[in-house]
Amino acid sequence: MIRVAAPPAKPLLIFDGDCGFCRRWIERWKLQTGDRIEYVAAQEVVGRFPEIPAEHFVQSVQFIEPDGCVYSGAEAVFRSLNRRWFYEKVPGLAPVSEWLYGFIARHRRLASALTPAAETHIFSRWIFLRALGVIWLVAFVSLGTQLDGLIGSHGILPAARLMQQAEAGIEHNGFGMYWLLPTLCWFNSSDTFLQFLCWGGAVLSLLVIAGIATAPALFGCWLFYLSLSVVCDVFLGYQWDVLLLEVGFLAVFVAPWQFSPHLSRQSSPPRLALWLLRWLLFRLVFMSGVVKLASNDPTWWNLSALTLHYETQPLPTWIGWYAHQLPVWFQKFSCGAMFAIELGAPFLIFGPRRLRLFAAGAITFLMVLIGLTGNYCFFNLLAVALCVLLVDDVTWRRFFPASWRDLLPVRAGWRDRARRWALLPVATVIALITITQLSLACRLRVQWPKWYIRAYLRSFQSLQPFRSVNSYGLFAVMTTTRPEIVVEGSDDGVDWKAYEFNDKPGTLTRAPSFCEPHQPRLDWQMWFAALGSYQSNPWFLEFCGHLLRGTPEVTRLVAVNPFPAAPPRYLRATVYEYRFTDFATRRATGQWWRRERKGLYCPLLSLPQ
Repeated sequence: MIRVAAPPAKPLLIFDGDCGFCRRWIERWKLQTGDRIEYVAAQEVVGRFPEIPAEHFVQSVQFIEPDGCVYSGAEAVFRSLNRRWFYEKVPGLAPVSEWLYGFIARHRRLASALTPAAETHIFSRWIFLRALGVIWLVAFVSLGTQLDGLIGSHGILPAARLMQQAEAGIEHNGFGMYWLLPTLCWFNSSDTFLQFLCWGGAVLSLLVIAGIATAPALFGCWLFYLSLSVVCDVFLGYQWDVLLLEVGFLAVFVAPWQFSPHLSRQSSPPRLALWLLRWLLFRLVFMSGVVKLASNDPTWWNLSALTLHYETQPLPTWIGWYAHQLPVWFQKFSCGAMFAIELGAPFLIFGPRRLRLFAAGAITFLMVLIGLTGNYCFFNLLAVALCVLLVDDVTWRRFFPASWRDLLPVRAGWRDRARRWALLPVATVIALITITQLSLACRLRVQWPKWYIRAYLRSFQSLQPFRSVNSYGLFAVMTTTRPEIVVEGSDDGVDWKAYEFNDKPGTLTRAPSFCEPHQPRLDWQMWFAALGSYQSNPWFLEFCGHLLRGTPEVTRLVAVNPFPAAPPRYLRATVYEYRFTDFATRRATGQWWRRERKGLYCPLLSLPQ
């Protein structure tokens, strides 16, 4: 064995700096060893270790321990990666690994071509977590401004009433009710506590943005939002609400588990957690395309859906008005391009780096277009945030300060290793549920074993209340008309005055506006109510009752209350069919909409005298 007279202070691995294959693998090993090992090219240490023959540096890597012992070839690799036990104790491993090392060393060009470059996602995680923190902040603040009118004690669907009914259900279901309704409101459902959950979540999201106690803060955001989702009933049951819960839950496993870690002191995010979030992005985008085709809706199959979508979607923007005026051939081309992205780009997520970058660009492009033409709350922002994790640090380094560009992740500590082990059962359950859901949505005729079906049903039913493992797919069936409910009040039953909502269509001359990433929850529910009946939307009559009583918390949810002094005596809800106008009509009248009366939505309403 060779020994050097002047050993390094810490282990040193010397490699051939002119060998591209060596440089690629050194970059990979740095991710595992961090600063525990010093790496240096042989060309930089010429003459420093005269005991090692010059040809040895060309033939293989040289690993020098602080005691002066020198190891080469496969043994040097095993020792540098703390795998010495395997090399020495596993029968036959040493000669096989040395032969394989020699074979690769003689065919370096081919091996280099087959070896992908090492990837890190330190910067990607940094950007993703702060974007997620902003989204959490938007979600909590947006809900906080509407909370009293929606589920407060004087709101449309009081949370306290829901919890009272749930407590009565404990007599029949026992402690299972706590699992069916996982919310902190079991402890308290007062208005003060609801506001605490909302604005406390906003404070936690600021911690995520600042990078302080990120993992606990993310878990707190998830817990608070889940608690609110349970008691908000229909007002917090949209796909982006459950998507935020699922992303927020998985982000806990991606986030660094230090109080305030600097980029230079962070370990790499667990690969399994990254792939779970990428798998979520795949399901989100791919299923959006699948459900449209699986519904057999002719407007999707003949590519004419976008000729209707811009004016029939819940809350269009003024850009959506202009998009609606585009020629039919362009609408069909756009629909085909959308299907190409939704059904094709997700598969590139699992490809090499360049294909992943293309997928991220294509999906982001689609989300920007959706966000420009319609108000979908923070849905588009969440999808774009997930795309960030498809980009590795090589790309991000171009945009970061020079002092950050050469940062390497530190070696994973015991917290990181514990988190990775804890993630294994979580990933197993998620895979079980989501793969089965995907196969069912795609109508694949898979003969699952009975034990697998039982495990799937048991897992899905158990986790469904937590809203953190979900299926996705917007607009499976395109709405072909736009019914709108116009709510009017009157003191005498003759002169009727309309309530104007913040963002849903009402006055014909008011342009469709942008409200995203904020979501006016009542406005959205009014769109869904118009597609059904008042019997299937019991919250609507509760809303009307509050208008008749003039409840301040509820009247603040509308933009214009035509009865500010005293509530009206009568209330009626009329259904109109709304359509976009064209360029000529808008120039002549200033109207963005035209409408046709269809009839009453519900009977004339008044309070008992």
